[in-house]
Order: sequence, then C-alpha cells, then structure tokens
Amino acid sequence: MLNCPIDGLILECDNNSLKCAHGHSYDKAKQGYINLLTVQNKRSKSPGDSKEMVAARQSFLASNIYKPISEKINQVALSHTETLATNILDAGCGEGYYLTQLEQAAKKEELETNLLGLDISKFAIQAAAKKSKNIQWLVASNRQIPIADQSLDLILCIFGFPVFSEFKQKLTTNGKILLVESAENHLIELRELIYPEIKPYQQNNYQEALDLGLTWGKSDTLSYQVELNKEQLAELLIMTPHIHRANREKLEQVKKLDKLALTINVNFRLLQIK
Repeated sequence: MLNCPIDGLILECDNNSLKCAHGHSYDKAKQGYINLLTVQNKRSKSPGDSKEMVAARQSFLASNIYKPISEKINQVALSHTETLATNILDAGCGEGYYLTQLEQAAKKEELETNLLGLDISKFAIQAAAKKSKNIQWLVASNRQIPIADQSLDLILCIFGFPVFSEFKQKLTTNGKILLVESAENHLIELRELIYPEIKPYQQNNYQEALDLGLTWGKSDTLSYQVELNKEQLAELLIMTPHIHRANREKLEQVKKLDKLALTINVNFRLLQIK
C-alpha cells in the first residue's frame, strides 16, 4: 500500500528494496524502516526532532507518565476497528511510543491491525524501528504521505501537525482522524513558571478541515496530576517547544527544581468524512 513519493506509483518489494514501475528504488534500512522523504519536503539537512530530543522523549515516555494518554488512544482507536484488518497510521509517530502501545493493546484483544508510523525525523524513526518489527516505519512528511489513496481507516495525529487535505485523501470512505492535543490546563504549572503571561486558551476549530468536508465526531478530555523529578523535568523541557520559546532565566530557575507537580490535560477529538 506504499506509493513512490516521486510519481505516486505503487511500490513493489524487490529483495531488500521497494521499487516503482518507473525504476525509482528505496532501500530498506538495516533497522527495518524505509526512507521516503523527498528533498522538497526537507527544510533542513536533518528535519524534525534531533537525537537529543528523541533520547529525552524516549526516557520520559518510558517512565509511563503519559501512559493514561496512551491507554485513551488505544481505547478510542480500537473502538473504531470495524473490520478484521484495519489500516492505522500514526502521522508524526516520533520514537514510536504510542503506536507500539497500540500494537500491544490490539494483540491483547486479538484484533488484526496493520500499523504504520510516519515521522519526518530519521532519528525518531530509527528509534521507533527498534521497538517493533511488525510496524511499517517510514521517514516521510505529513505533507506528502507515501501511502495509497483511500487506504487508511484511521489516522492518529498525536501532539502533531495535521495536514487535512493529505489526510482526507488517504482515508477510506468511513475513515477517521483522531487528534490528540494539549487542553487548556496542560502543563499549566510549568507554563506559569517559564512565561511572563499565559495567553487565553482557544481550541482550534480547524476551519480548513471543515472546508474539505470533514465533520467533528465524538470528543473527550483527560486530566490527571503527576509529580516529576529533576531528571524527568529536564527531559520534558527538551522534548517540547517550550525550551525554545520560554524566558532563558526562568528556564534556568526551573532546571534547579528537585520536583514539580504538573497537570496533564489532553483533548481527544475525532474528525470524519461526512
């Protein structure tokens, strides 16, 4: 179900490579992933998360601080598994935490799923490929998803950057998009420490998605409290955009804290084709 990112033709297996009818060839890396990111979709030599960000996210997520988020994703995703073989894409999968958790949950419930993880960061996909050999990992962009049109039953976009025109094109007739996003009070205690003021919260209605004919389905919110130690707090800062946006002096003050109680507040929203 993979397409050539250059001409859109179907990619066929040829030993350890994928090739299209025009002869474009893509080798499978020794870690098991495929790099289908075209030059025009690169904004730098190594786009996406750096090695440092990937390592911080791996360590932070391994502590299961975000486990309730993962469990909610699994619940929503598997409740929409309406056929024996469901094609699910994690668009912006990072180092693969959420998708491998979904794989385990589907296996436990004896549900057959075909899982694909896509990220623009090669470092993230290299880390993800070590977690599971049963998931198809791709270095690619949400702006050009190298997957056949109308082949995906569910697209996950978890704290990511949705491209609705591309998402809709890849969805089946009954396909859905699950958006997992920061809610009003997500990490509010940290944000109050590192920013001079907190901007009023506004949930994005994504008018571009509605203009494409997508409609809002069920939505839900998850909220709980955690306490981070010094190491976890440092990892959280590295893996989020806050480290680039916040006041430097205030960041240094936060790094000196031994612990910090935080609110985790996340929205889960479904979009579907009318």
